Amino acid sequence: MFNQNPEQIARDNIDKQLIACGWIIQDKKKLNLAAGLGIAIREYQTDIGPADYVLFVDKKPIGIIEAKREEEGVRLTTVEEQSSQYANAKLRLLNNDPLPFVYESTGEVTRFTDYRDPKPRSRNVFTFHRPETFVQWLSQTKTLRGRLHDLPALPEEGLRDCQVTAITNLEKSFKDQRPKALIQMATGSGKTFTAITFIYRLLKFAKAKRILFLVDTKNLGEQAESEFRAFTANDDNRLFTELYGVTRLGSSFIPNDSQVYISTIQRMYSILKETELDESAEEENPNEMAFQAKEPVPVGYNEKVPIEFFDFVVIDECHRSIYNLWKQVLDYFDVFQIGLTATPDNRTFGYFNQNLVCDYGYEKAVVDGVLVPYNVFTIETEITKNGSVITLGEKVDKRERLTRKKFWEALDEDEVYNGKQLDKDIVNPSTIRTIIRATKENLPAMFPDRLDSNGNFEVPKLLIFAKTDSHAEDIIDIVREEFGEENKFCKKITYRSEEDPKSVLQQFRNDYYPRIAVTVDMIATGTDIRPLEVLLFMRDVKSRSYYEQMKGRGTRTCSVEELKAKGTPTAKYSKDHFVIIDAIGVEQSQKTDSRPLEKAPGVSLKDVLQSVAMGNTSEDMLTTLANRLIRLDQQLKDKDKTAFSEKADGLSIKEIVKKLLNAYNPDTNEQIEVAVRGNMRGCAPIEIEKAIATEQQKLIDDAVAVFNSPDLRDFIVDIRKKYDQIIDIVNIDTITNIGWVKDQEESSAALIGDFKTWIENHKDEITALQIFYAQDYRHRTFTYKMIKDLCEKLKTEKPVLAPLAVWKAYEQLEKTNGSAKNELIALVSLIRKVAGIDTTLTAYDKTVDKNFQEWIFKKNAGQHNAFTEAQMQWLRMMKDYVANSFSIDKDDFDLSPFNAEGGLSKMWQLFGEETDSIINELNEVLAA
Repeated sequence: MFNQNPEQIARDNIDKQLIACGWIIQDKKKLNLAAGLGIAIREYQTDIGPADYVLFVDKKPIGIIEAKREEEGVRLTTVEEQSSQYANAKLRLLNNDPLPFVYESTGEVTRFTDYRDPKPRSRNVFTFHRPETFVQWLSQTKTLRGRLHDLPALPEEGLRDCQVTAITNLEKSFKDQRPKALIQMATGSGKTFTAITFIYRLLKFAKAKRILFLVDTKNLGEQAESEFRAFTANDDNRLFTELYGVTRLGSSFIPNDSQVYISTIQRMYSILKETELDESAEEENPNEMAFQAKEPVPVGYNEKVPIEFFDFVVIDECHRSIYNLWKQVLDYFDVFQIGLTATPDNRTFGYFNQNLVCDYGYEKAVVDGVLVPYNVFTIETEITKNGSVITLGEKVDKRERLTRKKFWEALDEDEVYNGKQLDKDIVNPSTIRTIIRATKENLPAMFPDRLDSNGNFEVPKLLIFAKTDSHAEDIIDIVREEFGEENKFCKKITYRSEEDPKSVLQQFRNDYYPRIAVTVDMIATGTDIRPLEVLLFMRDVKSRSYYEQMKGRGTRTCSVEELKAKGTPTAKYSKDHFVIIDAIGVEQSQKTDSRPLEKAPGVSLKDVLQSVAMGNTSEDMLTTLANRLIRLDQQLKDKDKTAFSEKADGLSIKEIVKKLLNAYNPDTNEQIEVAVRGNMRGCAPIEIEKAIATEQQKLIDDAVAVFNSPDLRDFIVDIRKKYDQIIDIVNIDTITNIGWVKDQEESSAALIGDFKTWIENHKDEITALQIFYAQDYRHRTFTYKMIKDLCEKLKTEKPVLAPLAVWKAYEQLEKTNGSAKNELIALVSLIRKVAGIDTTLTAYDKTVDKNFQEWIFKKNAGQHNAFTEAQMQWLRMMKDYVANSFSIDKDDFDLSPFNAEGGLSKMWQLFGEETDSIINELNEVLAA
């Protein structure tokens, strides 16, 4: 156990893994092939020398393990020839055929080749296969990879062209033995149906043993299960579930008698970790959690679910939750992996080895008539855009976030808020009402044919995305009031709603009521609602892929018959488009490809609790949770602490914190180790180490056991929200911009055209600016005053062409770089764009920043750090000054911020005789 020889350390690790996988290890001098089903014999002699391990199953030799020290892990493929020679050698005292199963292993990295495959190719495996598996494999005439070549031609009846392409290309990928494949199909084009079709073919024709269908939310798992139960293959009139067992995992128990298993990635992780998982931990996709540990908690071998338990893993919404911590679930199994997504990002392409077998995006689906297009209608209000202020002394309603209890209070200072604070710190009912009223007033023009026999307008099925559950409650109240309707007209569909969310969702999908549903994120993805025709966004979304998924709720086609039958009886035509009502600027807000999953400061307590509930019990995680609870303990009142203890099995916050911090306490772990070694004196070292690890894990499990309770987790999250919200009933909101985006685009194009015409008509003034950019510094006559005069002239003669308005028009039509800080900076940027100096409308300060970086880089070329830190600080001040004033001269050093730092004399002190040349150079290069 304490041998420091690298090769012996590797063999010790290999021994541990073999034993865990059900093998008995023997020395060649003490072999007993009757001792068990699988025997691994060390240093067994062959006619070309001793093999590191020879594997026997049922007394017959079947495989070889070539052991190498850990640093050889990067060169294992170069060992394949050596291990192959041992596999083809004759074993001492035996007249054996070549051995089919060959491993190369360092104990940390293991590669495996099945030489019975059509084109034997080694692959990384988590650990070794079990002896029983080899018995099963050897009983089959062909390997799985061989049977994949037996897949017959795909019957195309009942399949869309995109589905035929996806399945055909996927099966070719299987035959080429490519371990990973990615299917991109637009939301609503039938990804799940496609998956069930190829799963059916893999079970029927390739004789796949088990297939895992992996999702990341309980909702997606339930929907997938429903689709499996409803599926009938076009070559068999029986239901899928009449042919094959389908099990959706809801506990740590995993039966072995089904063929298809549906599980969240969170649950599969907890199964491999052998920890319990409450269903509440499956409600949100883990990609939306901002917290992850610095180091993922490692998955260990689980003999109940060996690496070969599944043959294939299908990962639904694979762009989301397959990275970092969760990636271990996929790395564990020795399987083919198939990813399904509508919105892959670069990480997704990279993870699936850029093996895109189907590329069927939203645009293609619309062209083919598989999905419907959408139009965007904007509702912009003054307060959502610019915020507002409640003045000192104003008496306002305040509301407890948790109980929604109201009370009056006078403000002791001005309350200034921006649009992003709405419905979090500040609730302005007028803003919600203005948006809902504008929606109600414009719906009849959007759907002019929706009149019943009495001439009354029938509201199309409409889904509102809210920021929080509390926001949803406010929206529902105002929707019912503004539309003059009863409770069933508008309902909430979230995991926290009083009514069963699944039954409300079912009503929304199939019945007349509710007409309007409000959700936070439960039906943001993976939910098929064909009659849905309007999406109202009252929350922003920063993830591009998540936004595309949310839009996907409206993309489904729906025949006029189905529209009439499922809740919109006045419909006269099939659904040929849907409408996005953008009340928050979601269409214009910057989107990222994916959310970062690394640890970040300021992560919500909810995310930390959820991580622990899902089995992430690293030292970093438990320490973070302990620190959060310490802060919480200082904030709570006595009655809240009592309520906490009641939900925490009688434990106080301090007692729980003590357990969390003790779980990884080095002194405690040392005491455990000493006690175990004393009690197990004389036992095998491997058993002692296992017992120590078990006792230490018990300490961790005991520390976090209390957080298995969703009631306690909800209580902790909710109690933090008892801080008051201010209800702003003082400021009445107004609409500043409303209409179809297409109309706005035409208006923007006309505004830009007018601006260009005005510039042309004032080319005398503009010429001076062009000279400023085109000539060297000594010929320039451009000044701050000149651009200010030009701006005033523009606003006086043509106020509609104010620089910020023209900038916004450009934003409507094309991508811009940065945002305009003020009118003068906007005007300079616009002139540079119109004059052709910049191909993209770029904020002037960004241009200056870029030019400054390039100038510094050139100055540093050939010498490290041409300027001292004090000089750099001064140069940055000059750069910022130029960004706002367009040029700098010596007189400017009497102004802020230079005067506070010593003015021109400080400049001379820092740069000496180079002062003039530095000023001239910066004027020249920064404005280039």
